[in-house]
Amino acid sequence: MLGAIVLIYLLLVVNFQSWLDPFIILTALTGALAGVVWGLHVTSTTLSVPAMMGAIMSLGVATANSVLVVTFARIHLQEGKTPSQAAWEAGTGRLRPVIMTATAMVIGMFPMALGLGDGGEQNAPLGRAVIGGLILATFATLLFVPVVFSLLHRQGVATAATEPKENVPPTGLDEAIPAT
Repeated sequence: MLGAIVLIYLLLVVNFQSWLDPFIILTALTGALAGVVWGLHVTSTTLSVPAMMGAIMSLGVATANSVLVVTFARIHLQEGKTPSQAAWEAGTGRLRPVIMTATAMVIGMFPMALGLGDGGEQNAPLGRAVIGGLILATFATLLFVPVVFSLLHRQGVATAATEPKENVPPTGLDEAIPAT
């Protein structure tokens, strides 16, 4: 699990060309892991291989949702907004996609978590881990990640204000998102 988190971090460093933004993204993973532990504890489910697979699935969805929020916050930051404004607009602007993704996954895992049918109890820990992990990871993504983004990017505001705009690294989304 730790190796997977390190590999995710290194992949995000290459993608974002920054050491700071991937760290901000990974802060949501603490919520996902806490949610997995909480979900397994509430349902009195032991830690097993299917539960670990569910934890990895939760980490993947939490990472994807956090990438979405941080990417949009970076875009707003490059438009000249303060880190707090950029984080607020990214959190509110990406609220619906993050909730829709997590809700779809939770609803999809609910029948599996019930463990009904022949052999259903074998895969029930997977569904329970995913549901618990995504519930807390969604709150972490929407509340904790924007706060951490605004706090950690405050130091860079003074240096970014003195830099010309052409030195700001592109996000790769400039062509995909039309200017408003």
